[in-house]
Parts: sequence; C-alpha cells; structure tokens
Amino acid sequence: MKINWGTGVVLAFIAFISFILFFVIKMSMDSNANHDLVTEDYYKDALQHQNEIDAEVKANKSDKIRIEKTAEGLLLAFPKTNDLEQIKGTVSLYRPSNKQLDFDLPISLSNTHLLIPDKRLLDGRWDIKIKWEINGDSYLQKEKITY
Repeated sequence: MKINWGTGVVLAFIAFISFILFFVIKMSMDSNANHDLVTEDYYKDALQHQNEIDAEVKANKSDKIRIEKTAEGLLLAFPKTNDLEQIKGTVSLYRPSNKQLDFDLPISLSNTHLLIPDKRLLDGRWDIKIKWEINGDSYLQKEKITY
C-alpha cells in the first residue's frame, strides 16, 4: 500500500495528538504534580486585600523586621523602638511546593528576636508573611526567602 501526502499529514496529526494526550494524562495522574489553590479560603482572603495593602504601607513606613538565617533556624529581629509586650500577631510560612509544610506561629515576644527552629524548615523557597498589631494599628511584611 502506498501512502500519499494527504494520508501522511493525517497520520502525523494523529501521532501528534496521541503524543500530547499521553503527556496530559500522565501529568494529571501524577501525584507529584498536585496543584492546589494558594489558600483554602481564597475568595475570603481576596476581600481583605485592601486591608493588607494598607498594613503593608504602614510597615514600609516604619522600621522593617530583619530576617536572618542562623545555625539554630530563622531569626526574626523586631525593631527595638516598639513596646514588645504590645506586639501581637502571627508569622505565616508558606511553602509553594508542598502545602503540608505550611504553618503559622503566634508572635509572643520577651525580647526583640523570634526564632523559628531549623527542624521546622526544609531547604528551598519559603514565603513569609508577618502580621502584627501595635496599639490597634495593623502592620504586614511579606518576604520570599530561600532557606
């Protein structure tokens, strides 16, 4: 049987579509390629977006929190000008590659430093969101680090 150019084009299209379908099915069945929303309450969080912008602007006008990698873990150094007992909030660590590694820590300071232990952090990229309140004013600082 002789194959003309029209049959060859059709066979090429069928081979290409089969190739693409194979990879689509393979990637959708692969557990390593599990895609989740950034947060579970994505739409509720979107409504609070303007409040976050205002808190970030306030935090940028004041002294920033220094984030340092040490042998013991990740050290958050708060500015010394703040009244430490007045600071309340949370530190959220988000791991883009694995939702199970995300965690929140409450901010409770006795000195100007907050230490996140090394055993809680794996090597790789982390998004850190520090939300704190002083005397009713909300502040927010976001950082992306590679640990």
